[in-house]
Amino acid sequence: MDPGKEQAGTAEPAAAAWSARPVGGTEYSWCRAVPGGTGTTLLALRLSPRAGAATAAEAAVRSLQTAHPVLRAHLRAASTSSPTLAFPPSSAPQLALTPQPSALDFDPLLERELNRNPWAAAEPDGAPVLFAALYDLPAGGAALFVRIHTAACDRAASAALLRELLAHLGGACAGDPEAAAVEAGLEDRIPKKDAWKPFWARGVDMVGYSINGLRTSTLPFVETGTARSTQMVRLAFGRDDTARLLDACKENGVKLCSAMAAATLLAARQSKKLDSGQQETYSTATLINCRQFLEPPLDDHNVGFFYSAITNTHKIHGEESLWELAKRCHDSYTHAKNSNKHLTDTADLNFLMCRAIENPQLTTASALRTALVSVFEEPVTYDLSYLQSKAGVDDYACIATVHGIGPSVGVFDSIRDGRLDCACMYPSPLHSRKQMQDLFDTVKRILQQGSSAGGDKF
Repeated sequence: MDPGKEQAGTAEPAAAAWSARPVGGTEYSWCRAVPGGTGTTLLALRLSPRAGAATAAEAAVRSLQTAHPVLRAHLRAASTSSPTLAFPPSSAPQLALTPQPSALDFDPLLERELNRNPWAAAEPDGAPVLFAALYDLPAGGAALFVRIHTAACDRAASAALLRELLAHLGGACAGDPEAAAVEAGLEDRIPKKDAWKPFWARGVDMVGYSINGLRTSTLPFVETGTARSTQMVRLAFGRDDTARLLDACKENGVKLCSAMAAATLLAARQSKKLDSGQQETYSTATLINCRQFLEPPLDDHNVGFFYSAITNTHKIHGEESLWELAKRCHDSYTHAKNSNKHLTDTADLNFLMCRAIENPQLTTASALRTALVSVFEEPVTYDLSYLQSKAGVDDYACIATVHGIGPSVGVFDSIRDGRLDCACMYPSPLHSRKQMQDLFDTVKRILQQGSSAGGDKF
């Protein structure tokens, strides 16, 4: 399929019929990040061979746009200091999907589609936040890809949209409409008492974040100064291993995200073949769904970007046990969260993110790596076997790009019908597939050994 023939989210109705609002601070940081390659959210579905699949796919995506007006929006003046989200009327024409033949099967096609970035060179009048493509696969069936600008769709929203897509493909009626992101962004919804921070404290935190960023270590870089893309390796556990890991997390008083971060830090330290006891400092980012903290509270059905991040640094000497380090990771981000830093520090981190985009030399080897690993506070839990079967969907993924600014690896963890499945996203060729596969083979071994009796040392 010619990239120029990609189907956009809406056609252009008369300009006078549009409404618009300025983007919020977090949305603005994504407007800056996405052209460089970070922040393209992709919903990918492999469809079984069946009559009428193309018609059903088109109707399903249209249903999403009907239920969530932000998915009909256009980003205007995205490359300026004052971008806006513009919303067409509900009567605006919506996309039409035409299946295109593909020589690639689903997995390589997914990775290719992930890296197509219609916002990298947007027209002056703006571009839709949603693009969709449908392919006929060489082995039969089809692949549906829905690409959404992350300013309009975070991880929780993408999971909710996936469930809605499956429901629509299975013949369900459209759900109730919502327009939270049309009305206001994250910052305008944080209660003032939770967002306030003294000026001097903001300055101290900004200096602290900057110094910590300069003194943290990274994974070795394979190639710098070259064009990058996002690639993916999978980390999968069987049902029994998943149950043991979740039980071990509960017994040790930590969340899965802390165990995953700790195992990644230990694996990174082991990959460097350092002397025993030699210490390195690594940075982690924990991404938190803020919907419940907003005024009024929102749920995952409210599509938009309503996440914040907490960053922490950890000194690793290689002799730690998994659960010792996981407890440290857990305590660090929960202490920060209990101090409301996921709400008070949003503006600080957005500011620093934009400065790093403007000045990549501020990061190690100008690599724009802001952390070793990013994890989500809560995994997405999918119990979708029945919906999948009814919808005729053989496989699916909800992922996002990280090759502009971001961590060395972003872990998108989900529990699918009792099995842990992690899509681990990384920038290539800054890191190689072999390097990342080796890293996550070690992560898996650490988690499996740590979940077994007496297997906490490595």
